[in-house]
Amino acid sequence: MRELLLIGMGPGHPDQITVQAVNALNRVDVFFRIDKGDARSGLNAARDEILRRHVTRPGYRVVDIPEPPRDRSPSLTADEYQGAVRDWHDARAELIATAIGDELGPDGVGAFLVWGDPSVYDSMLRIAGRVLALGGVRFDYSVIPGVTSVQALAAAHRIPLNRTGEPIFITPARRIAGGLPAGLDSAVVMLDSGFTAAGFDDRSLSVFWGAYLSTPDEVLICGPLAEVAAQITATRAELRERHGWIMDTYLLRRDREQPAGEE
Repeated sequence: MRELLLIGMGPGHPDQITVQAVNALNRVDVFFRIDKGDARSGLNAARDEILRRHVTRPGYRVVDIPEPPRDRSPSLTADEYQGAVRDWHDARAELIATAIGDELGPDGVGAFLVWGDPSVYDSMLRIAGRVLALGGVRFDYSVIPGVTSVQALAAAHRIPLNRTGEPIFITPARRIAGGLPAGLDSAVVMLDSGFTAAGFDDRSLSVFWGAYLSTPDEVLICGPLAEVAAQITATRAELRERHGWIMDTYLLRRDREQPAGEE
């Protein structure tokens, strides 16, 4: 039976891929790659460098799969957003099923290199299930975890993700458009189409922001949100224009006095 590996590739630096992932890479006959077009060629360049650096077996192939269109309008309601994502996943699943059936032999090993970790805000695990549900191709699949951009952000800024006794809260930006929920003093924000926090009227917040984490293009900004929000907004726009794409995340943290005895 065919086998499909979903390999966490980390935030893009080839040294941040795990030994388990390197071993998995060297079992693969066909690497499938979603082609998002020239504007995001940097994403595929990172994948190519990982293969060049770590794959020693000869004869593997790379197969590109076109990215289906998706409605990314920030004005979508919650229900409309969920529907747009479902339609996008279904379209991806059909294209992936066709590629697996056409390009991977009945006993072959295929793989997707997944940005960061397959379990953190990535669609490939859900789409793999959709591909199987279509019934056209059968395969077993495994997940190889990877370093996330959340970990890379904390490492780059040399901060822990949580303070003593506090939870770690990770959210897409659209869920905090009106500010942090009551009682929440910190949040890691992902999947932001702009810089949502720039609109917050909360002078108690600090921000730790990073783009292209762990890559040669990495950019970091931190400080009181009220003081650096405009800088982050302008920098983000300039970087997107320069590279044609951007991947960024940030930690928002409410400043507070440290309780006695806390370290």
